[in-house]
Amino acid sequence: MKRKTFKHLAFTVIGGLALVVSACSNDAGTEKAATNDTQTEQAATTDGAANETAANETTTDAAAPAEDRVMKDAMDHEVTIPAEPKAIIASYLEDNLVALGVKPVAQWMIKSDQVQAYLQDSLSGVPGIPFDLPPEVVASYSPDLILIDGPDLVAGEKYKQYSAIAPTYVVGGAENNDWRDELLTIGDVLGKKDEAQKVLDDYDAKAADAKTKVDEATGGAKKAAVLWVLEKDVFVVNQNLSSGDVIYNDLGMTVPDIVKQASESSESNWSSLSLELLADIDADYLFLVNASGKDKDQVLSDPVWKNIPAVKEGQVYEFTGDSSWLYTGAIANGKIIDDVLSSVAGGQ
Repeated sequence: MKRKTFKHLAFTVIGGLALVVSACSNDAGTEKAATNDTQTEQAATTDGAANETAANETTTDAAAPAEDRVMKDAMDHEVTIPAEPKAIIASYLEDNLVALGVKPVAQWMIKSDQVQAYLQDSLSGVPGIPFDLPPEVVASYSPDLILIDGPDLVAGEKYKQYSAIAPTYVVGGAENNDWRDELLTIGDVLGKKDEAQKVLDDYDAKAADAKTKVDEATGGAKKAAVLWVLEKDVFVVNQNLSSGDVIYNDLGMTVPDIVKQASESSESNWSSLSLELLADIDADYLFLVNASGKDKDQVLSDPVWKNIPAVKEGQVYEFTGDSSWLYTGAIANGKIIDDVLSSVAGGQ
């Protein structure tokens, strides 16, 4: 699932010249002094004009407008990136935009109103756009840059249709793009490469600090699992994707065997978990993303949960279906870290 703005200012200080002229008793001395005064004034005027010209040239250089750039995207398209894009559509990449201080003209949406709730402090009031990006809807926002997550979203004639609307840049080429690479790529495209690296550095520092606190609170080597509970199904997160990437790779919690098996057999973020496998999950901590329509106690009252170590020890932590646990990115992952600390380490 994110600062620095460099502005160059030129200042020129022109000092005045103090003239001390000694009085002379004869006309020749007076005339010579007057001549010197005139030459000095002319020199000061010339120097001042030169300095002012230099200052104007420096200011002009500093204010020179940024230029369009041609960049090659993940599909080898050569894309002309506007110097200062003002109307960006980057469906499902909004975490990166918000992390970089950029607000799109429309945001990813499913159904008729479901957006990424965890981003709404920054994106409140930004209209939703259907997740499949119908070209006619995209065109209605008059974007000057379109960022696309991956090649599957521009299959068939879609890339041609989007690129006819605005420059269209495909960010990644993998089925599940690494969120760090995504952020750095988008930062580069938007001329915010340094800001993107700063976001990553800040996130890594936060994760390292949180890992120490989680180790201290749990005693280390504790198994954990993230489960997404719907009305009739339970899904387990992939150990290397979404919130799995955070709790296992960033925070160092131990991967249960069933999570390993599910991750090896599927490249999806989430894999369906049978009731038999659910009953055997050997997790000391459960992070429950609850979208079942029931509260946690109702969910756990089903006998299938009773032998899970985390349930026995009362170490099941509940989060809503619209929380950041279903997403990824610097902001989403940072919120997940906060939730883990609040759950197992008392919010340290």
